[in-house]
Amino acid sequence: MTPPAPRLDLYAHIHKALRLFMSDTLQQLSRLDVDDPLDLATSLAQLDALLDAARHHVERENEFVHPAIEARRAGASAAIEAEHEEHLDAITGLRAESAALRAMPAAPAAQRLYRRFSTFVAHNFEHMGVEESRHNQALWAAYTDAELLELHGRIMASVGPREMSETLRWMIPALTPAERALVIGALPPQVQAPVLASARALLNDSAWAKLCRAVGQPSAPGLVEA
Repeated sequence: MTPPAPRLDLYAHIHKALRLFMSDTLQQLSRLDVDDPLDLATSLAQLDALLDAARHHVERENEFVHPAIEARRAGASAAIEAEHEEHLDAITGLRAESAALRAMPAAPAAQRLYRRFSTFVAHNFEHMGVEESRHNQALWAAYTDAELLELHGRIMASVGPREMSETLRWMIPALTPAERALVIGALPPQVQAPVLASARALLNDSAWAKLCRAVGQPSAPGLVEA
């Protein structure tokens, strides 16, 4: 008996990107040298970028995904909606601590920021797990894959070029080879070439060769045809 085809998962790829982005940023903060101005600036800039990505992600789910769930499963997104408000408050607090550390570098302040951010990451990992289970079940029960694909298209259309570039920087290395090929292969040719060029620096030789085979590009290091 042929198993049923997997349903369209709106959360899978972006959540992988966010998990990698959060994990890498947590590592940056764990080893932050407050006596090194370059290390401090680089690490806090990455934290700022991560907090921007987290805020945009919350706002898009609030704008697109939750209304879709509520339209056919009233009340099913209420708990996660409340957690989103908590996450936005946490992002504001982390920004304030980051700004204070940038203005007055000190090891105790860096440690506080690291611990507060680690709690934020832990809450987000649990939160994303609920979305991937309960919210997906609600969406799959209420919508066809064609309808979910249309919703995904509207979400993607709301993402600007700069934000898309930042998202792909973390998404590409976070995906499986099959997922990576699917994402990049679906891009228009004029977009695919620069994305492939940037992807080379994010992947090891094996992952790069698999991607090039999947999208029909030469796999020589750094060689991408426009």
